[in-house]
Amino acid sequence: MKRAWFCGFIVALSWVLSGCGKSGPDSPSPAASALAGASQAEPPHVLQDKDKLKSDPRAKSWRDAASTGSEPSQTTVDAAQLPKQAVVTLRRIEAGGPFPYEKDGIVFGNRERMLPPHPRGFYHEYTVPTPRARDRGARRIVCGGPRRQVDNCFYTDDHYVSFKRIAGLTSG
Repeated sequence: MKRAWFCGFIVALSWVLSGCGKSGPDSPSPAASALAGASQAEPPHVLQDKDKLKSDPRAKSWRDAASTGSEPSQTTVDAAQLPKQAVVTLRRIEAGGPFPYEKDGIVFGNRERMLPPHPRGFYHEYTVPTPRARDRGARRIVCGGPRRQVDNCFYTDDHYVSFKRIAGLTSG
């Protein structure tokens, strides 16, 4: 009894998956045609990323900038207003180390598209120690351009949800 039910289920499932008796691939549904046309142009993950970008309010300023050809206004924070641990991290970046965390200096992919668009490898991230935290915490500094250069750095205290451009840096 169970075997007959299982076989019937498999036959029904294969019938549904094969297109419910339609004759060949020359009669796809309109939805399938649209999906097939879109997927030939770009892979599904690219389409999903574009949909996310369209609906992501954080990316709005960069979309607007791309359409106008200008850079959006960005929140800035003066280096003097940063936590003292962040200032120490900036000085370590400028000196080329040593860094307290193994992952300091790794490439920041900017997948969230919160920073100005640049090729992969342009941005590097550094941990800003958080007092009393058992792990690396949420605070980071992300710098763009050549290593040891701190004139294009951003601070986040919420693990990449928002960024502030660091201004007012002086050498020494």
